[in-house]
Amino acid sequence: MTRRVVITADDLGREPGTTEVIAALLADGHVSATTLICCSPAAERAASETRRLGVVPRVHVTLTSERGVPRWRPLAGAASLADADGTLSDDPFVLGARGEAGDVIAEADAQLRWMRERGLPPEGADSHAGTLYGLHGRSWLAETLEWCARHGLAFRLPRDPEPYVGGPLPPPLAAEHERAVALADALGVSIPQTIATNRRTAHELGSYERLRDDYLRRLAALPEGTSELFLHPSRQDAVAGPDGIVRAWEARLLRDPMWHDAIDGEGVEIAGDWWT
Repeated sequence: MTRRVVITADDLGREPGTTEVIAALLADGHVSATTLICCSPAAERAASETRRLGVVPRVHVTLTSERGVPRWRPLAGAASLADADGTLSDDPFVLGARGEAGDVIAEADAQLRWMRERGLPPEGADSHAGTLYGLHGRSWLAETLEWCARHGLAFRLPRDPEPYVGGPLPPPLAAEHERAVALADALGVSIPQTIATNRRTAHELGSYERLRDDYLRRLAALPEGTSELFLHPSRQDAVAGPDGIVRAWEARLLRDPMWHDAIDGEGVEIAGDWWT
């Protein structure tokens, strides 16, 4: 079996700066996939850019806002997802405590419909900020996988979660994950072998070189089958606070000759998806 990896730039449409950086990386062939936040004001521009490039993003099911940008509003107006002002909370634990499954799926439907109406019918879905996985309270994995099956979508749920979470899952989450993988297989929803991303802050990393070395280690450790490395590249001035530093480092990594040499040296095949 061959080692394959999807290199994804998450958060297309987050705001104009991130959209600009991801579009350039797609145009230059430095990433093989992207995910689109449909409920952001920058989403229309992002959709236009990907149509121009001939790229169809995955739908990045977004149930929370992010600090540093004006809060987003749910496309479906789902009551349990929104604060009193009608915007999505920027705290995933607030969502995890109050979100209702019906509202979650209604919002996922609205975001999928938004993409299809703009001529971008996605073949896969994933979870912005990991809110669907149950890491911040209640899980909607079963409902999400059933939704994916109804719409013929793949889903970013790793068979092996350890590279993503950084170690074994706690027993309750491990049991839930095992059930979700079995359900995905039973429903015919394609999932990747594993997924990985940077979860450390700029302070914890200390330098660009530390981030690069960490991704080189992750690349070398990829298992047989198709996995996904997902990054959040942007300009530092487009993302407030320390997150902007890490996102700028990730954009730099994707253009770094050492990174491309490592991909060639590892003999890893770059893939656009994990379901074909």
